Amino acid sequence: MNNALTVDVEDYFHVAAFADNISPSTWDKYQLRVENNTTRLLDLFDQFDTKVTFFTLGWVAERKPELVIEIARRGHEVACHGYSHQLIYKQDQQIFYDETKRAKDILEDITNSKIQGYRAASYSITKQSLWALDVLCDLGFVYDSSIVPVHHDLYGIPDMPRAPHILTAPNGKELIEFPPSTLSLPGMNLPVAGGGYFRLYPYWFSKAALKWINHRDNMPFIFYLHPWEVDPGQPRMQGKWFSRFRHYNNLSKCYSRLEKLLQDFNFTTARNVLVDQKLIGTIHAGHDPAMATS
Repeated sequence: MNNALTVDVEDYFHVAAFADNISPSTWDKYQLRVENNTTRLLDLFDQFDTKVTFFTLGWVAERKPELVIEIARRGHEVACHGYSHQLIYKQDQQIFYDETKRAKDILEDITNSKIQGYRAASYSITKQSLWALDVLCDLGFVYDSSIVPVHHDLYGIPDMPRAPHILTAPNGKELIEFPPSTLSLPGMNLPVAGGGYFRLYPYWFSKAALKWINHRDNMPFIFYLHPWEVDPGQPRMQGKWFSRFRHYNNLSKCYSRLEKLLQDFNFTTARNVLVDQKLIGTIHAGHDPAMATS
């Protein structure tokens, strides 16, 4: 079974963990490490002949268009990670629309192709910000990967489906949702989709959980990580102790674990998995099901 491997292309100073200490207005003062770290991942994926999805921050694409070109040149899917990595539920709808359109336009201009996929900063489409789905439909996205079916302090809608599915936005239009993967346990869903969880859990547990999703649940999983997660030499930022733990825990182990993951599972892009699942092709970008009967 093919699973989706995804990379959220952002740098170490963009993360929500340090947002209280770092304003976006100061980002240009920090050393950019995202290009070298992403290239390192590209080289690794080449070794395993694996194509993945890069959810790319508009801010990064604007400053490093050659990186986006290289991602596309190597045959990977370029998708959108918004522009400025702000939590959606702390924005209003117009600001979110403007920023998301700006990021999508930047990526489409660089790649000369339509951008179909979107992932929110810190998975911040929650019950407070479901209106963001209206914006994604209006902007022509085909699929989203932002709604995590868990309880969490920053994100999550626990009662959302775990499998890829078609959802109806508040405005009545349809969008494919590819939720970050979770392990179904009695009374809860456990996040196992990657990122900090991949660094926190021992590798044997991550492998077992992801195999469980493939074999017991008979569905593909979607895995994510960030370029800064394979960069243990990155500058240390100030922040709350728990935020620092989440960000820096086991950075030195992430790359070698990713190598094992590529050996143990079959991967492709998020879009390809949704085609395999016969979800892409059943709706069109921004489709309003009511229009089908008019």
